[in-house]
Order: sequence, then structure tokens, then C-alpha cells
Amino acid sequence: VAAATGHTVVMVDQTEDILAKAKKGIEESLRKVAKKKFAENPKAGADFVEKTLSNIATSTDAAAAVHSTDLVVEAVVESPAVKNELFGRLDKFAAEHTIFASNTSSLQITSIANATTRQDRFGGLHFFNPVPLMKLVEVIKTPMTSQKTFESLLDFSKALGKHPVSCKDTPGFIVNRLLVPYLLEAIRLYERGDASKEDIDTAMKLGAGYPMGPFELVDYVGLDTTKFILDGWHEMDMQNPLFQPSPSLNKLVAEKKLGKKTGEGFYKYK
Repeated sequence: VAAATGHTVVMVDQTEDILAKAKKGIEESLRKVAKKKFAENPKAGADFVEKTLSNIATSTDAAAAVHSTDLVVEAVVESPAVKNELFGRLDKFAAEHTIFASNTSSLQITSIANATTRQDRFGGLHFFNPVPLMKLVEVIKTPMTSQKTFESLLDFSKALGKHPVSCKDTPGFIVNRLLVPYLLEAIRLYERGDASKEDIDTAMKLGAGYPMGPFELVDYVGLDTTKFILDGWHEMDMQNPLFQPSPSLNKLVAEKKLGKKTGEGFYKYK
């Protein structure tokens, strides 16, 4: 998305093999976009794909890659230890002006920023899947994020053609803070035997106009992902009734029934 809007990007991962697969995936995605966007002009579409790909370099050396970057956006595994180690290391090599941002969906930005010496040049940039299609970006301002950094992150989001919304560093930010308790409340309704999961899904689609019911959505998101977010929040605030664990969610995750990606979650998939 950044490369397609004229930014020079260095994509960093652990191995050349992973990077090659990622670049191939980006190329396939771009060709699909170009086919729709430039249906009347295939040559312009081919030029768009070529120009975008030429803006993407790859590297397995994160420390070397950050020497001359203006912005680092991290999207590694949702583990505080992994994120803290990475940012702590990059902090030593990045230029003074470089802004750091995490794409975490559920972890506290402030605690990740504390692994660095640039808390004023650190914020959250939470994109939504699939990133090329979803217009929203949550821009997270910690108590230490400078106004200049915050405005730079807003401007960058707009330059990508996204619609940024701003939020303080609260658990789950805006979308997940509303979405995850909603999903859990639907599961609790089902656990109590108040309604079937099918009827709950139908009710929310026909009564609230939602495109997917909560059980369809939690299966799509991933039961392990939902449980991971909930467990993190519960650890932070054990008394909060919204963050209480769910027996049926825990059972399905323990049985490796994680939703659509494994063929079974609350529903079965062929």
C-alpha cells in the first residue's frame, strides 16, 4: 500500500525465502488491483504494477535497513517480548528523526515504546485486513507521543489513501475494544443456553444490519486470536466483567478448532 502511493519501502523479514514469497504475494495482489482499476487501459495497469514493485526493496537485516528510514512500521508476532527486543535493537541504529510505529491490535503501545529511548517518536498505526481494501487506520497517541509525531502518522495514513481515526493508548483502541466484548457477549448468550448460535447470527445480520453474525465473525478472525486478545486484557484488568474468560472459547482453542483456517470453530467448514 505504501509502495503503491509512491513511498520507498524496505520490507524486512527473517529469511530470503519468506521475503520472496511475500513479494510474490504482493505482485499477485497488485495484478488483481490493476485488472480492476485499469480495466480500460491494460498498459497503465502493467506500469502501475512495475512502478509499485520497483519501490519495494527487501532485507533480512533490520538494523541495516533502518539507517536511512523516516518511519518504521512493525508487524511481527503479537508478543511483547519479541516486539520489545526488536524495537530496543532498532533504536540503536535508527536515525534521530526516525519515527517508530507498531501495528499491534491489542498490546499497549506505551510499554512497547518504553523499550526504546524515543518514546516521543513512537505511536501506534493499526491497519485492518485486508489492508489494500480496508480504509481505516487507527492512529494511537501515547502520553509520551509528541504532537509532531502524531501529526506525521496522521499525514502518512492520509498519504496512503486511508481514513485515520485517533485514539489514546487504551486496550483494543476503538474497533477491537468494541468488537471483542461484543463477540464474547454473543458467546456468553449461547453458553447460558439463551439462544442458538445460528439464531444469534441471524438476529445480528437481520436486526442490526451486520454483514456477518458474531459466530461467523469470530470463526473468520480466529478463535486463538480472539482468546489471545481477551487473555491479555483479563491479565491487565481481572475485575472487568467484559474481559472474563469464556469456557467454550477456551475449550475450542484447546482442541485446535480455531475457526475457518482449521476447518472448524463454532461452525464446521469444508
